[in-house]
Formats: sequence, C-alpha cells, structure tokens
Amino acid sequence: MTWVYDPLPAPSAFDARSWRTVPAVAVWLWTLAALVFLMVLVGGATRLTESGLSITQWKPLTGVIPPLSQADWQAEFENYKKIPQYAQIFPDMDLAGFKFIFFFEWSHRLLGRLIGLATFLPMVFFWAKGLLPPSLKPKLVGVLALGGLQGFVGWWMVKSGLVDRAEVAQERLALHLLLASVTFAILVWLAASLNSRPPAVAAPPRRLFGLALVFVVAALAQIGLGALVAGLRAGRAYNSWPLMDGRFFPPLDQLMAEAPLWRNFVDNLLTVQFQHRMAAYALLVFALAQALYTRVAAGRGAASRRAAALAVLVAAQAVIGITTLVLAVPLWAGLLHQGFAMIVLGMAAAHAQALNQER
Repeated sequence: MTWVYDPLPAPSAFDARSWRTVPAVAVWLWTLAALVFLMVLVGGATRLTESGLSITQWKPLTGVIPPLSQADWQAEFENYKKIPQYAQIFPDMDLAGFKFIFFFEWSHRLLGRLIGLATFLPMVFFWAKGLLPPSLKPKLVGVLALGGLQGFVGWWMVKSGLVDRAEVAQERLALHLLLASVTFAILVWLAASLNSRPPAVAAPPRRLFGLALVFVVAALAQIGLGALVAGLRAGRAYNSWPLMDGRFFPPLDQLMAEAPLWRNFVDNLLTVQFQHRMAAYALLVFALAQALYTRVAAGRGAASRRAAALAVLVAAQAVIGITTLVLAVPLWAGLLHQGFAMIVLGMAAAHAQALNQER
C-alpha cells in the first residue's frame, strides 16, 4: 500500500487571523448595540420632556453645531414659537426653558450622527483589512441602511408635529422606536454569533429556536404598543392597577368608541393602554411557558438557564411597568421602563441566536 501525503489546504487570509479579528469585530458590534441602547434612552428622555419638536429644521451637516450666540439662540426660539406646541403646551416658556428642551433633541440627533460614523468608519476599516467574515458583510450593510432609514423616519416623525399637532404622530413614533429596536436586536444577534462556541452537550430540540424567534417578535410588538402609549401620553391616564377606571375589562363601547374601528387601536387612550396591559400579561405568560418548556425539552443546561433568566427579566419589566403607571410616568420610571424593555429584547435575541448556533 502506498501512502500519499495530502496536506491540508492553506487557510484563507481571514481564517488565519480569525482568532484575533473576530473578537475585535465582536467588541465593535457590542459597542454599537450599547450606543443604540443609549440612543433609545435619550430618545425616551426627549419624548418625556416634550423636547422632540424644539429643533424645527433638519440640517444633517450644519445641525451638528448648536447655536453659539445669543442671536442664534433667539432665532431658534422664534422658529419654535411658530409651531402649535409652543402655543398649546409652553406659552410661557422663556429662552432658558427653550435651551433646556433644545439640549435633549440636539443630543439625540448628535448621538444618531455618532452612531452612523461608529458604524461606517470601522466597517470600512475591517472590510479593507479583510478582517470581516464574508457572511457578515451584507448584514453590516443592512445595519448601515437601517441607520439611514432611521434618520429619515425620525425627521418624518418630527414633521408630523410642526403644523397641525402639538406633538408628533404616535404611529410615526412607534415606527421610529421599532426601527431602533430592530437595529439593536440585530446588533446583539451578530455580536453574540461571533462570541458563540460550539455546544459541549447534545443540541436542544430545533423547535426551541422557532419558539425563541416568536418571542423576539412578540417583544418587538409590545415595544411598539408601548410607543403608542407614550405618543398619546396614555400612561398618564387610568393610573390604577390591576383595574382600569374600576374595571379589569373596560366596556366594549368605550374601547371601540372611535370611528372607523381601527382608529381605536392607535388613537383611543383607553384602548391603547388596555392593549399594552394585555400584551404585557401575555408576554409574561409566554416567557414563563417558554422557560418551563425549555427545561422539559432540553433539560438542565445553558438553554434552560437563558430561558429562565428571560422569564425573570420579563417579570421584572412587568413590575417596573406597573410602578411607572401608578406613579403617572415620572421621568426616571419612564426611562427605566423603556431601558428594561431593550434589555428584555436583547436577552431574547441572544437566546434565539444561541439556540440557532446549538441546533
């Protein structure tokens, strides 16, 4: 018998350096996820302080620089006085008060620009150096496109409050927050995929992955419903729990008081808050059922621990939500509630991604 030496093929440039480049890319992606998380919190503060309409123009480049002189500040203030919000909500506002709300919106827009740069410049560097896994490249381009779309939707949202309304349209606010949430979930997924290791035990049932994906979608839907509540300021109405205006289930004629019927789900304060409450209960039941089912189907292991942790996070979020409602949405509670929603979403995305790697 003749033995023929068949050497292994030389590794590609990426494979040869993957042990040190993938961690660097993962750190970058986790950093982007943290920045988007911060962006959501700043956006929440902007909404809760009624600051989102303080800048009435969209200047993608020159808008980086805030007013520098007293005359510039006065000109910005005069622009703000022309929109309905000033007359209807802040008719007694002085220049100092305007500077306060201007700061929140300016910070929010500045952070959005920084996230764009923090996405684009490192991506160009890693790409040019050949340090990106090939499968990651189109996904990163997609993330960059989502960021651009987010900026457009943000201005589209602001425009809705400059003419006939004293606040932005809640439907546009929900879309704006959902885009940020989807971007955050994708970044967590991609970052976690680079940190993942092959499972040391038998793979969990494939159906757990499908269940985890459905939970991610359910968490996103609940975030969207919460944005409708925020946009209508519905959290400052019906501030009792577990009853709403003395009832657990409000009368149907009140829930469906708007015409056409579909408007109730976006415009009726009672209905919007009620659907957010019911969806919260459903999400908690879903999380507990997923944790129990994962324990039965996969036994003791990483998948079960993640599912249990997710259920605990959802339960904590429910408590935070109830507290926020009963206190009529003080700034700290509103931000905690919004931030914790992103933590739940991030954990859900990480859990689904891990199951995807393990199956």
